[in-house]
Amino acid sequence: MRKISIEFINEKLRDELLSLKIGDFSDKQLYKFINRAFHDIEKDISCSIKIPKKIWPKKYKKYGVDNLWKYDLPNGWRLIFTLEKDDLCIVALILEWFSHKDYEKRFKY
Repeated sequence: MRKISIEFINEKLRDELLSLKIGDFSDKQLYKFINRAFHDIEKDISCSIKIPKKIWPKKYKKYGVDNLWKYDLPNGWRLIFTLEKDDLCIVALILEWFSHKDYEKRFKY
């Protein structure tokens, strides 16, 4: 089995995660939830749900992704990522996270 590593779509998103670590209680809690998700994804990708292509928002097309995954975080938060593969490893490329309400808007539920 190939190793799974976590990366961010850009530095701004990585910085947003780091800013949660020093935020208020709810930010710190979200930071912990996201890091737990990273650990879970690295261990076993099947902890996530593959999103059917027919419901992908146009926003993700700019990234040129050919797969899209969702990890359900506690308190209704969602983590969205894509997988990139090569011969040595699989990279879970983090695209964004948001509340369930924003997730429903983005995916038009």
